[in-house]
Amino acid sequence: MKKQHHIIIAGAGGIAEAAGLLLAEWSRTSPRIFIGNRTLANAQKVARWIEDGTTSECKMTPFHLPEKGVTEEMKHIFSNADILLDCLPGGQAPRMARLARDFNLHYANMTEYVAETTEIMALAKDAETGFVLQTGIAPGYIDVLAHGMFLKFCQDFGVDKVDKLEFKVGALTDHAVGPHFYGFTWSPVGVATEYVKDAVVLRNFKKTTLPALSETSKIIIDGIAFEDDLTSGGAADLPDALAGKVRSLDYKTLRHPGHYGWVKEQLAGLKNEKDKIAVLQLRMEEVIPYIEDDRIILYAAVEGKDSGGTLRRREVAKLILPQKVGRHTLRAIQTTTAVPMLQAAMDLLENPRQGVILQSQIDAESFLKGEFIVPVYGEAGL
Repeated sequence: MKKQHHIIIAGAGGIAEAAGLLLAEWSRTSPRIFIGNRTLANAQKVARWIEDGTTSECKMTPFHLPEKGVTEEMKHIFSNADILLDCLPGGQAPRMARLARDFNLHYANMTEYVAETTEIMALAKDAETGFVLQTGIAPGYIDVLAHGMFLKFCQDFGVDKVDKLEFKVGALTDHAVGPHFYGFTWSPVGVATEYVKDAVVLRNFKKTTLPALSETSKIIIDGIAFEDDLTSGGAADLPDALAGKVRSLDYKTLRHPGHYGWVKEQLAGLKNEKDKIAVLQLRMEEVIPYIEDDRIILYAAVEGKDSGGTLRRREVAKLILPQKVGRHTLRAIQTTTAVPMLQAAMDLLENPRQGVILQSQIDAESFLKGEFIVPVYGEAGL
C-alpha cells in the first residue's frame, strides 16, 4: 500500500474544489487534505463540498491562510505536509513558493504569469524539494503534449528540426452571442492579463516577443470554425527549450469568431490607461456573463520535412466536456486545469526531484499516460 500523503491546497475557488475532489476520488491511497484560504469560511465551505461529493473516506481540514504572515496553525500544518498545491491567483504564487521552500515542501502551481514564474525560478533553484511550475492546461498539459509531439516527430522522421509547432486552447461556452461572442468560464483577470501582456514565441528559430492579439487567424477543428490569436503565458518554457530547433513556435488562444474584433475595439480606447488589465477586466465584466456550461477545445500540430524532404504534419485535437466526479459534476475548465497539476504532484511525490521543474522537463510519455490525465484528456494520440 502506498504512503498516505498530506497535501495542502491553497485557495478556495473552482480549481481548488476540483483538485480536492479529484484527489479524494482518484488517488490510489486516500490523502489527508488541508484547504487554506484567507477567508476561513470559504475554506470550510469547500471542505464540506468535497466531503459531500466524494465517495471515499478522505479527510479534509480547512484552515485560515492569511495574506501576510504565518500563524501557529499554519506552522503545524506546513511542518507536517508533503506538498503545496497553489490554486491562488498568480500574483500570490511567489509567496506560496517561499512558504513551500521555508517548510521544505514540494510545490506545484498552474499560473500563466511570466514575471511571477521567473521570480519563483530564482528562489527555488537550490531548493531541496521539487517546484513544478505552470502545470495547468495552458500553460501545462498543452505544452507537454506539444513537446512530446515534437520529440516523436523528430524520432519517427529522422530529423532534429521542424518548421512549425503550434498549440492552442480555448475555454469556451456552448453558445455565444454578439457583440462580444464570449462567456466567462474562468478568471476574468486571467483573461484580461493574457490579452494585454506580450506573447513569447519562436520566429526564424529565435526567441522573441510579439504583442498579444497581433496575429488573429481562423482555424477549423473537427469541422467547426474558430478564431485564434497570440496570448501571453501559454508557451511556458518551450521557446527557451526549442530555440534553434523549431522555426516557428507559438501558443494561441481559441475563441468563437467575432470575439477578438470586439476585444480590440475595447483595447483601442485604453491607450492612455496606466492599468490596461484592470480597465479591460472591468469593461468585460460589465457586459460578458459568467456561464456554467463550458467546453475545452485544444489543438496541437507539428510540421516539417522528413529526412527525405517530404513535408509532413501531425495534429492532435480534443474536445472535453463537463464530467461527473464522485457525486458532483465538474466543469471542463475545472478538470482540465486541475488534473495536470495533480499528475505532476503525484509524480513528484512518488519520484522526488529537486529544484525547478518546467514543462519541457516533464517526461511527456509517462505524464500523458498518468492516472489523473487519461480519465479527463484520454489517450495522448502522439
